Amino acid sequence: MDDSFTLAPPLTDRDSWTAAEWCPMERALDLIGTRSAMTLLREVFYGASRFDDLARRAGVTPAVASQRLRQLVENGLLERRPYQEPGQRTRYEYAVTERGLEVFPIIAALAHLGDRLPGGTGRAVELSHAGCGEPVMTEVRCAAGHVVTPADTVVSIL
Repeated sequence: MDDSFTLAPPLTDRDSWTAAEWCPMERALDLIGTRSAMTLLREVFYGASRFDDLARRAGVTPAVASQRLRQLVENGLLERRPYQEPGQRTRYEYAVTERGLEVFPIIAALAHLGDRLPGGTGRAVELSHAGCGEPVMTEVRCAAGHVVTPADTVVSIL
């Protein structure tokens, strides 16, 4: 079974071009940055918002958390919101932005894939729809609602 994309002209001559300089997927990966940035995003989706909780739950050092959270804010995936405990200085918590919400399907797909990989701990994460309780599925669909596989996809340059 061929699971590759169909390339539209002029992309069909693979030796005449490379996507390395302009690939939108690479730009998105640059936006997220690293594995630690992705795990921090996961923790924000799971409900953590304060620095100490995020660093601890993501399993990263405070220095790494600080650097990655700064990057995620600069790239528009998270925003900092001030809060203040009584008698304490103003601190900041982190919240997902509209752009950050676009990462949700990726996080869901990675969690689903990770649950099916060999060598797991025997524990799994299930994402379910709060409205009906059914499991959340990750799939690619066209604008008309059809499920799309790589073999059903035509890649074009616009």
